[in-house]
Amino acid sequence: MSLAVVGSVALDTVETPTGKNTEGLGGAAVFASLAAANYTQVHLVGVVGTDFPEEHVQLMRSKNIDLTGLERVPGRTFRWTGKYHEDVNQRDTLDTQLNVFETFHPKLPKAAAEAKYLFLGNIHPALQLEVLAQSKAEFIAMDSMNLWIQIERARLEEVLAKVHCLIINNDEVYLLTGERNLIRGARKIQNMGPAIVAPKKGEHGCLLFDGPRIFSAPAFPMPEVADPTGAGDTFAGGFMGYIAQQGNADFETLRRAVIHGSVLASYTCEEFGVSRLARATPADLKTRYDAFVELSKF
Repeated sequence: MSLAVVGSVALDTVETPTGKNTEGLGGAAVFASLAAANYTQVHLVGVVGTDFPEEHVQLMRSKNIDLTGLERVPGRTFRWTGKYHEDVNQRDTLDTQLNVFETFHPKLPKAAAEAKYLFLGNIHPALQLEVLAQSKAEFIAMDSMNLWIQIERARLEEVLAKVHCLIINNDEVYLLTGERNLIRGARKIQNMGPAIVAPKKGEHGCLLFDGPRIFSAPAFPMPEVADPTGAGDTFAGGFMGYIAQQGNADFETLRRAVIHGSVLASYTCEEFGVSRLARATPADLKTRYDAFVELSKF
């Protein structure tokens, strides 16, 4: 079954202790779509400017991502610039230029509107509500961020009441709920609407809460992280792509989806931007998935 992905398409300039990538392909919708495309048909909904490189369009098309919902409008594409510390879990945003993304209102083409699965990237909650009004999805996951929790709390809670799954990082759980304990925080979020909560913990892996049940998965151990930008969106895309492929969201499927998402996120971290993620083959994914299973069993 197909998956609609709505979010940012960007040109990222990123500096880490291992190097720098200038105006590389990025954005939540891009990372999530490239990950999910390993499992199912993806319909990407986003916006770019007239300066968006055609090579990036061709890359996404080569992965069979449906770009009918990718608008190209006059102006410059959304740009983000960031610098990571020696501890790559810490970063500074140096510049954000919304450009054409500032006036973006998602319009879902027919195939995206009828997709049974939907992932809402961390766009403004008002835009997420616009998407929900157009979508016929039966299973919806969303991301958010600290800015929306701080300045758009009421509308964010309106979105939460309409979705099935929330994927955010552990700091955002604390900010949203006031709980420093992830278990108590996840339970509070479940009371807001989504029965499934998946707090991402970076290099420490991910927890999954499905009703009263809990699953814990480590991150794939990596000797060096070149660029963690987009790893969380990649995780979400792999997670949702696998669920869409399986056609259900029972607890066993969700557990495997966490591992698939974590496998794909590890590829994103190996090189700058989407380069390593885009080269990952089905054989690569199976090898690393099997290694992940071996790492985690006892």
